[in-house]
Amino acid sequence: MTASDAGPAPWTGRLTGGGSGVSVLVATAIVVADMVGVGVFTSLGFQVKDIPSGFSILLLWTVGGIVALCGVFSYSELGAMFPRSSGEYNFLGRAYHPAFGFLAGWVSATVGFAAPVALAAMAFGEYAKSVVPGLPPIPLAIGVVWLVSLVQLTGVRHSSTFQLISTILKVVLIVAFLVAGFIIGVPQPIAFTPQAGDLAHIVSAPFAIGLVFVMYSFSGWNAATYIIGEMNMPQRDLPRALLAGTLIVLVLYVALNAVFLYSTPVSALAGQLDVARVAGSAIFGNFGGRIVGAMICFGLISSISAMMWIGPRVMMTMGEDIPALRVFSKRSVSGAPAYAILFQLVVANLLLFTRSFEAVLDFIQFALLFCSFFTVAGVIKLRITDPDLPRPYRAWGYPFTPLVFLLVTGFMMYYLLTERPMHSLSGMLVMLSGLLIYAVFRRRPVAAGNSSHRE
Repeated sequence: MTASDAGPAPWTGRLTGGGSGVSVLVATAIVVADMVGVGVFTSLGFQVKDIPSGFSILLLWTVGGIVALCGVFSYSELGAMFPRSSGEYNFLGRAYHPAFGFLAGWVSATVGFAAPVALAAMAFGEYAKSVVPGLPPIPLAIGVVWLVSLVQLTGVRHSSTFQLISTILKVVLIVAFLVAGFIIGVPQPIAFTPQAGDLAHIVSAPFAIGLVFVMYSFSGWNAATYIIGEMNMPQRDLPRALLAGTLIVLVLYVALNAVFLYSTPVSALAGQLDVARVAGSAIFGNFGGRIVGAMICFGLISSISAMMWIGPRVMMTMGEDIPALRVFSKRSVSGAPAYAILFQLVVANLLLFTRSFEAVLDFIQFALLFCSFFTVAGVIKLRITDPDLPRPYRAWGYPFTPLVFLLVTGFMMYYLLTERPMHSLSGMLVMLSGLLIYAVFRRRPVAAGNSSHRE
């Protein structure tokens, strides 16, 4: 595919031939697809070891969803104010300084999306092997990344269709699993209503630590902010997509944990990583593991597709601002940032070949939380320093919802600093390397906020 030489002018969201940009339905699908990976299928076993209460577990996941919604409200305000693709790169650059935005963009554009893509692809290979024993995981992982990347290279129209179909299939399969679990599964002696002792679980350290890992499962609620510039009506559609997508996932997550607990003895779940397989075997018998493996495989395709779509948009937007990265801003005639997609494809493949994606994910977690924290804090800052800026959407529940998000995210960063100090410091070094790159290749500071680049 030949990239056009149109220069750094931003993609308007309109396709050649009269097609439209990304609809609110597709943007919602991207949010759902990016959020629902393997986290919800692997977390419960470790939570239920210390919190053997159905009500407390479901409350834990509900609280995680509420915190994600608090982030949604703030990101929606910023996205409606500054409707340009690239997420935190755009928001931090506008709220604070272009250098801060570049710091976030550097992490996202290099490994922030490539590492999760590699992890999801490797998980796809492993689950496919559980469905059809003998299949080689690494070639399958590489194959699914290449397949999805080729779809992305065909442009926004085909990407939208593929994303919508794959996400709908994912949700349908999960709903089918939920229905089967509640109908076929043998009810276990666990209560989902408040019981004596639940308050002690809720205020315990395991509940707080469990919330950290629940929030990781909810990560991706901001996915649509990376493609704002491709939306038909971003000021209206972005808040709707983020809110609808997060609410859908909140319901799915609570329901999945409920069906795991309803159909499977707590003793069988406790300490298990693959709780979905354990629950599948309890519901469907000997073939339960294969059924669950197939369901997760289909779901991971849509997750990889979402990340291969939104990740390159960060590098694309950085290329519009930084002359040294200009090549990544070039788009094909169908609107695909071809060089940015190929760059993320190469990085994801390198991480797969070297099996280094898990290490990368460990040390970028702190950096990603750091950027989200200051993005939401940017809403408060701009309300104080620039109260007259046009705000097509205003964060619901302000200032309480941003403060809730900041409190929980701050706790997560504290947890990582105390439990994984070397990983957290490594993530900080990655961000600092971004500042070095910015110092070398920047152009005039006003460039990132130049109105000629606004969508």
